[in-house]
Amino acid sequence: MREHGVLDRLLLIYEAGLRKFDANEDFDPAVITGTAQIVRDFIENYHEQSEEEAVFPRFRKAKKMVPLVDTLLDQHKAGRRVTDVILQHAPASRKDGEDRRQMVGAVHSFIAMYRPHAAREDTDLFPLLKAIVSPHEYDAMAEDFEKKGHRLFGGDGFEMMTHRVAGLEQQIGIADLAQFTPS
Repeated sequence: MREHGVLDRLLLIYEAGLRKFDANEDFDPAVITGTAQIVRDFIENYHEQSEEEAVFPRFRKAKKMVPLVDTLLDQHKAGRRVTDVILQHAPASRKDGEDRRQMVGAVHSFIAMYRPHAAREDTDLFPLLKAIVSPHEYDAMAEDFEKKGHRLFGGDGFEMMTHRVAGLEQQIGIADLAQFTPS
Protein backbone atom coordinates (compact mmCIF):
# COMPACT_ATOMS: atom_id res chain seq x y z
CA MET A 1 0.00 0.00 0.00
CA ARG A 2 1.40 3.35 -0.99
CA GLU A 3 0.27 4.86 2.30
CA HIS A 4 3.22 3.05 3.89
CA GLY A 5 5.52 5.19 1.73
CA VAL A 6 3.95 8.28 3.31
CA LEU A 7 4.37 6.69 6.75
CA ASP A 8 8.03 5.98 6.09
CA ARG A 9 8.62 9.60 5.07
CA LEU A 10 6.88 10.74 8.26
CA LEU A 11 9.20 8.49 10.27
CA LEU A 12 12.18 10.09 8.51
CA ILE A 13 10.91 13.52 9.57
CA TYR A 14 10.55 12.31 13.15
CA GLU A 15 14.10 10.91 13.02
CA ALA A 16 15.45 14.20 11.68
CA GLY A 17 13.72 16.00 14.54
CA LEU A 18 15.26 13.62 17.06
CA ARG A 19 18.72 14.27 15.60
CA LYS A 20 18.16 18.00 15.93
CA PHE A 21 17.04 17.63 19.54
CA ASP A 22 20.07 15.43 20.30
CA ALA A 23 22.38 18.06 18.77
CA ASN A 24 20.59 20.88 20.63
CA GLU A 25 19.79 22.53 17.30
CA ASP A 26 16.95 25.02 17.39
CA PHE A 27 14.08 24.28 15.03
CA ASP A 28 10.38 24.95 14.96
CA PRO A 29 8.57 22.12 16.77
CA ALA A 30 5.60 22.84 14.50
CA VAL A 31 7.33 20.41 12.12
CA ILE A 32 6.81 17.63 14.66
CA THR A 33 3.25 18.76 15.37
CA GLY A 34 2.52 18.88 11.62
CA THR A 35 3.97 15.41 11.18
CA ALA A 36 1.84 14.05 14.02
CA GLN A 37 -1.24 15.72 12.53
CA ILE A 38 -0.66 13.94 9.20
CA VAL A 39 -0.19 10.70 11.13
CA ARG A 40 -3.53 11.33 12.85
CA ASP A 41 -5.45 12.38 9.73
CA PHE A 42 -3.97 10.21 7.00
CA ILE A 43 -2.40 7.21 8.70
CA GLU A 44 -4.68 6.63 11.68
CA ASN A 45 -8.06 8.03 10.61
CA TYR A 46 -7.83 6.93 6.99
CA HIS A 47 -5.30 4.16 6.34
CA GLU A 48 -5.53 2.23 9.61
CA GLN A 49 -9.27 2.70 9.91
CA SER A 50 -9.65 1.29 6.39
CA GLU A 51 -7.56 -1.74 7.38
CA GLU A 52 -9.63 -2.21 10.53
CA GLU A 53 -12.94 -2.00 8.67
CA ALA A 54 -12.12 -3.85 5.45
CA VAL A 55 -8.90 -5.86 5.65
CA PHE A 56 -8.68 -7.27 9.17
CA PRO A 57 -12.25 -8.67 9.22
CA ARG A 58 -11.56 -10.61 6.03
CA PHE A 59 -8.54 -12.27 7.62
CA ARG A 60 -10.57 -13.13 10.72
CA LYS A 61 -13.39 -14.55 8.59
CA ALA A 62 -10.88 -16.68 6.65
CA LYS A 63 -9.18 -17.68 9.93
CA LYS A 64 -5.85 -16.60 8.47
CA MET A 65 -3.10 -14.78 10.37
CA VAL A 66 -5.47 -13.89 13.21
CA PRO A 67 -2.69 -13.49 15.83
CA LEU A 68 -0.90 -11.07 13.50
CA VAL A 69 -4.13 -9.16 12.84
CA ASP A 70 -4.74 -8.93 16.60
CA THR A 71 -1.24 -7.57 17.16
CA LEU A 72 -1.58 -5.07 14.32
CA LEU A 73 -4.88 -3.84 15.75
CA ASP A 74 -3.33 -3.50 19.21
CA GLN A 75 -0.51 -1.51 17.63
CA HIS A 76 -2.97 0.79 15.86
CA LYS A 77 -4.53 1.54 19.24
CA ALA A 78 -1.12 2.07 20.84
CA GLY A 79 -0.07 4.31 17.96
CA ARG A 80 -3.09 6.55 18.53
CA ARG A 81 -2.15 6.91 22.20
CA VAL A 82 1.45 7.73 21.29
CA THR A 83 0.29 10.29 18.72
CA ASP A 84 -1.82 11.91 21.44
CA VAL A 85 1.34 12.33 23.55
CA ILE A 86 3.28 13.79 20.62
CA LEU A 87 0.50 16.25 19.80
CA GLN A 88 0.21 17.26 23.45
CA HIS A 89 3.92 17.86 24.09
CA ALA A 90 5.42 18.88 20.73
CA PRO A 91 4.26 22.53 20.77
CA ALA A 92 6.22 23.21 23.99
CA SER A 93 9.23 21.05 23.08
CA ARG A 94 11.46 23.83 21.69
CA LYS A 95 13.12 24.28 25.07
CA ASP A 96 14.62 21.37 26.95
CA GLY A 97 12.30 20.17 29.67
CA GLU A 98 9.56 17.71 30.52
CA ASP A 99 7.51 18.41 27.38
CA ARG A 100 10.51 17.65 25.19
CA ARG A 101 11.35 14.48 27.15
CA GLN A 102 7.76 13.23 26.88
CA MET A 103 7.58 14.02 23.17
CA VAL A 104 11.00 12.52 22.35
CA GLY A 105 10.12 9.31 24.21
CA ALA A 106 6.83 9.08 22.34
CA VAL A 107 8.51 9.65 18.97
CA HIS A 108 11.08 6.92 19.73
CA SER A 109 8.25 4.54 20.67
CA PHE A 110 6.30 5.42 17.54
CA ILE A 111 9.25 4.76 15.24
CA ALA A 112 10.23 1.55 17.04
CA MET A 113 6.73 0.15 16.63
CA TYR A 114 5.80 1.33 13.14
CA ARG A 115 8.89 0.20 11.23
CA PRO A 116 8.26 -3.50 11.98
CA HIS A 117 4.48 -2.97 11.89
CA ALA A 118 4.48 -1.69 8.30
CA ALA A 119 7.09 -4.25 7.25
CA ARG A 120 4.93 -7.12 8.53
CA GLU A 121 1.85 -5.76 6.80
CA ASP A 122 3.80 -5.36 3.54
CA THR A 123 5.52 -8.75 3.60
CA ASP A 124 3.15 -11.05 5.52
CA LEU A 125 -0.39 -9.68 5.53
CA PHE A 126 -1.03 -7.81 2.28
CA PRO A 127 0.47 -10.46 -0.05
CA LEU A 128 -2.01 -12.99 1.37
CA LEU A 129 -5.00 -10.67 0.93
CA LYS A 130 -5.39 -11.55 -2.75
CA ALA A 131 -5.56 -15.22 -1.79
CA ILE A 132 -8.47 -14.76 0.61
CA VAL A 133 -10.65 -12.42 -1.48
CA SER A 134 -11.79 -12.66 -5.07
CA PRO A 135 -10.25 -10.35 -7.68
CA HIS A 136 -13.56 -8.49 -7.86
CA GLU A 137 -13.68 -8.05 -4.07
CA TYR A 138 -10.06 -6.89 -4.04
CA ASP A 139 -10.77 -4.28 -6.72
CA ALA A 140 -13.93 -3.15 -4.90
CA MET A 141 -11.94 -2.70 -1.68
CA ALA A 142 -9.37 -0.57 -3.50
CA GLU A 143 -12.15 1.53 -5.01
CA ASP A 144 -13.80 1.96 -1.61
CA PHE A 145 -10.49 3.09 -0.09
CA GLU A 146 -10.06 5.65 -2.85
CA LYS A 147 -13.62 6.96 -2.42
CA LYS A 148 -13.04 7.28 1.32
CA GLY A 149 -9.85 9.24 0.65
CA HIS A 150 -11.72 11.61 -1.67
CA ARG A 151 -14.47 12.04 0.92
CA LEU A 152 -12.02 12.77 3.75
CA PHE A 153 -9.46 14.87 1.91
CA GLY A 154 -11.05 15.98 -1.36
CA GLY A 155 -9.44 15.44 -4.74
CA ASP A 156 -6.42 13.19 -4.61
CA GLY A 157 -5.82 12.77 -0.88
CA PHE A 158 -2.62 10.82 -1.43
CA GLU A 159 -1.13 13.55 -3.60
CA MET A 160 -2.22 16.23 -1.14
CA MET A 161 -0.61 14.36 1.78
CA THR A 162 2.65 13.78 -0.08
CA HIS A 163 2.74 17.51 -0.84
CA ARG A 164 2.27 18.31 2.87
CA VAL A 165 4.97 15.78 3.79
CA ALA A 166 7.35 17.32 1.23
CA GLY A 167 6.82 20.71 2.86
CA LEU A 168 7.73 19.31 6.28
CA GLU A 169 10.79 17.60 4.80
CA GLN A 170 11.85 20.95 3.37
CA GLN A 171 11.39 22.68 6.73
CA ILE A 172 13.48 20.15 8.63
CA GLY A 173 16.18 19.87 5.97
CA ILE A 174 15.70 16.41 4.49
CA ALA A 175 13.98 17.26 1.19
CA ASP A 176 17.04 16.59 -0.99
CA LEU A 177 17.12 12.84 -1.58
CA ALA A 178 20.76 13.03 -2.71
CA GLN A 179 21.88 13.86 0.84
CA PHE A 180 21.16 10.27 1.84
CA THR A 181 23.57 8.82 -0.73
CA PRO A 182 26.81 7.55 0.83
CA SER A 183 29.92 9.14 -0.62
